[in-house]
Amino acid sequence: MAHDTEKKQRLHLVFGGELTTLTDVHFRNLDKLDIVGIYPDYDSALTAWKSKAQMTVDNAHMRYFIVHMHRLLDPENG
Repeated sequence: MAHDTEKKQRLHLVFGGELTTLTDVHFRNLDKLDIVGIYPDYDSALTAWKSKAQMTVDNAHMRYFIVHMHRLLDPENG
């Protein structure tokens, strides 16, 4: 019964890497992707994303993304 009262998890993945160009999402080196983490909700993922994006602001090719994993895991209810 504890699961009924708990807030539903909406997992989000935050990751980034250096892109080959500024106009396309094509990573320079997949082996060097920065997997920041998986977060239980969008707000905490956004906080992590902002932190990483701010740390790499001097590198225009470095980009971080938030992936809505809950939409991939359950596309009908995402």
